[in-house]
Amino acid sequence: MGAVNVMNATIRRRIVVSALTLSLAAPLAACGSDHQEAPEGKDHIGLLLPENKSTRYEKFDHRIISRRIASLCLACKVDYGNAQSSAETQRTQFEDMVKKGVKVIVLDPVDARAAKGWVDSAARQGVQVIAYDRLAEGDVKAYVSYDNEKIGRLQGEGILAALGPRAASANVVMFNGSPDDPNAPSFKKGAHAALDGKVRKIVYEKDVPEWSAATAKKDMTDVIHSLGPQGFDAVYSANDGMADGITEALKSAGLKNVPVSGQDAELPALQRLLNGTQAFTIYKEVRPEAETAAEIAFRLLRGQSITSLTSTTADSPSAAHIPAKLFKATVVTKENLKDTVVSDGVVRTDWLCTPALAAECASLGLT
Repeated sequence: MGAVNVMNATIRRRIVVSALTLSLAAPLAACGSDHQEAPEGKDHIGLLLPENKSTRYEKFDHRIISRRIASLCLACKVDYGNAQSSAETQRTQFEDMVKKGVKVIVLDPVDARAAKGWVDSAARQGVQVIAYDRLAEGDVKAYVSYDNEKIGRLQGEGILAALGPRAASANVVMFNGSPDDPNAPSFKKGAHAALDGKVRKIVYEKDVPEWSAATAKKDMTDVIHSLGPQGFDAVYSANDGMADGITEALKSAGLKNVPVSGQDAELPALQRLLNGTQAFTIYKEVRPEAETAAEIAFRLLRGQSITSLTSTTADSPSAAHIPAKLFKATVVTKENLKDTVVSDGVVRTDWLCTPALAAECASLGLT
């Protein structure tokens, strides 16, 4: 009898365990069924960045956007692509995401005009595009960047400040950004607004394709040969990459104390501030820009309002009144480097302060 009771108890336990297993398995199976039926791109957010020549995109933008989206949405995945300066590569990356079913794409276009066709096509399929850093043409739902005309004005004013009393009689060389970058005309317009009528003359000006440092170096060398070492007093460079090539050309020609501008607060540029070969750079804090783009992407994915995140509007050649958030930039010089990019953690002092720059770093309290 005792053996029968034990056997019955064992059977009852098996039945309870089996029922419990089935009750747990049922919702799991349902979840698995839902997942299989959902589009491949469900809960995916696309992120397409334009190039990897500038260190910021891989080091900062990609990481910050991905981490912010992860903090907002555990179920979300970021599908990432870097176009490596090729508009055709970016088009393929973009269209692949649309085919996959991704419904929100953060796009920093290689070529804003070229993007119009595929942005419009995607919009007709219910894909919402956020223009990031550069304003893509076409039916974009939001734009997150900096006030680029104000940045150009800051650069022009920085050149005037570096020239000091010499400004009114100074000749300036200008290297503007790439013709296919929609931000470049705004930088150029702002710089001219600050410089025109305040310097003697713009003696040479060129829009540099792909922001190429090599092209800027070659052209600066040609300018030195054609105008002579005394033919110009300052050089406007729209970004730090081109400033690298420009300062190399000036160094090769034995020219010193020629103010050169920049933008992006890249490490080599910050080191040039310390050694005196670049007058200033423009610091655009990436974190607020990237995190705002990430939150807008998440809200659009969930069908939520983005009004509180877009305090202004912007116009492109093909669209007007695009909801936008435009941040303010900061001029960084040798004197305020410690209180800006260093204090914000953009650059580590052990990277910045090489042995060759030890004395300058010590004088600024960086070491």
